[in-house]
Amino acid sequence: MEGIGIGVLLGGVGLFLLGMALMTDGLKMAAGPALGAIISASTQTRWRGLLSGIVVTALVQSSSAVTVAAIGFVNAGLLTLGQSLWVLFGSNVGTTMTGWLVALVGLKIKVEAAALPLIALGMALRISGPETRRGAIGGALTGFGVLFLGIAFIQQGFAGSEQALDLASLSGRGVLSVAAFVLAGILLTVLMQASAAALVIVLTLAQAGIIPLSEAAAAVIGANIGTTVTAAIAVIGATPNARRAALAHVLFNLLTGVVALLLLPLMLAGVAHLREAFALESSPAVSLALFHTLFNLLGVALMWPLTGRLTLFLQGRFRTREEEVGRPQYIDHNVASVPSLAADALRREMLRLGAMTLGGVRARTALLAGQPTLPDDSAAQPGLSQAMRAFLTEVTRHAMSARTASTLALLLRIQAYYDLCQELAPDITLGCEAVDALAGSPLHAELGALASHAGQLFAQFDPAGGQPQPATAEQLAAFEAEYQAVKAALLAAGADGRLAIAAMDALTRSFSVLRRIVDQAAKAARLLDSLRREVPAGALPGNDTA
Repeated sequence: MEGIGIGVLLGGVGLFLLGMALMTDGLKMAAGPALGAIISASTQTRWRGLLSGIVVTALVQSSSAVTVAAIGFVNAGLLTLGQSLWVLFGSNVGTTMTGWLVALVGLKIKVEAAALPLIALGMALRISGPETRRGAIGGALTGFGVLFLGIAFIQQGFAGSEQALDLASLSGRGVLSVAAFVLAGILLTVLMQASAAALVIVLTLAQAGIIPLSEAAAAVIGANIGTTVTAAIAVIGATPNARRAALAHVLFNLLTGVVALLLLPLMLAGVAHLREAFALESSPAVSLALFHTLFNLLGVALMWPLTGRLTLFLQGRFRTREEEVGRPQYIDHNVASVPSLAADALRREMLRLGAMTLGGVRARTALLAGQPTLPDDSAAQPGLSQAMRAFLTEVTRHAMSARTASTLALLLRIQAYYDLCQELAPDITLGCEAVDALAGSPLHAELGALASHAGQLFAQFDPAGGQPQPATAEQLAAFEAEYQAVKAALLAAGADGRLAIAAMDALTRSFSVLRRIVDQAAKAARLLDSLRREVPAGALPGNDTA
């Protein structure tokens, strides 16, 4: 019978994990764009980030989905690392909904009365609309049913063999038992790769009276700490922001776990008072669900005053070459309080931004022209551009002279030109294969000459040497005439069959983008040159004071 009990227990755990996976996938598909919309709305305050993390995690029952979405927004520049931390901390609180679901529903239902009908209804919805939101909701309902079915089998497994998972033998040894149950919670989570599964086992043991509440609470703490091992393994080889998010998750759970263990008697007393205050039933499972929530809220309270320092600490870890290159060299918060100094610092930073942008453009243009590869640090451009915009927003909060305001507006226009060049640059290489296929033909020579001409103009506009040289009207007119001639040749070659339509489209797109970038880079060079002539090196564009 003991072997049967162990088999039922393990099968129940498997069904629970399967139900969680089905439920999470279904809820994520049903939520659709709402997942990103809610998280992106968390950019204003800590509270909004925290609530977004709680709500989205409670909706989709997956803190990993919320973490991935938050990291994606940080990588895209829509969230700062500091803002994303509150979404991550909120997701920890949101995961406590699983404990409440198990305590209030899962341990009480009759499988035949609820779980099996849910599975039947869910599968009917899923089969009737597999690619629709109805089908996604059906998948979620099926997951709920399978989850409850798993809980029922876990209960049966313990009933069939009390030795199936002999955690009771660890009980009754005071502090040593508390430490043992923390380790047991960690081990269960690592083995099953899911703190929710470890939590349901602990809730079942406590509800059956096999282990006391204090030691069950220690196992809950261990399960939370165990998730940090999973997070650390999951981000091996991941992006720097993913590693920072994982480290924040580790620090959150470790700090909260240590403090919760030190305050365990007080927290359990607080659980008893809260349970009475909210008129909740006195079952061990409900007490543990309440403890789990209180535990994560404690973590939020601990992190509230530490987030600023934590953000700086995380930003200094896992830095890539792009982040090092893209780090501002001239702008900082101290300079922002004096707009005249800020404008001069921003102008110097703008030269770096232009050099990064045009360095990437020149490297891609060289590929199109069949020339040797040039160095390219343009991957760092978005980070520097984002930092410059944040700095400019800070500067505009201070009073300034009209001349300084005009300079800042001009710099903002230049940045817009460079940002557009950066956005368009990847399309330059769309026609590389088509150019290579034309090797030896007159059209190949024309295309190479036009790409080389563009490369010469980009070298002239590139501020890497200190100041870009603006183009004359004659230079721009000559390039435009050459572009129009090549465009006509491409269209003619496509029309008479000398060039495949797909290749013609790719080449037309490449050189059209090249022409547009020449225009944007020329405007930026002209405006930077006007600033240089108006403001000699070292001079300030106004007489503002803080």
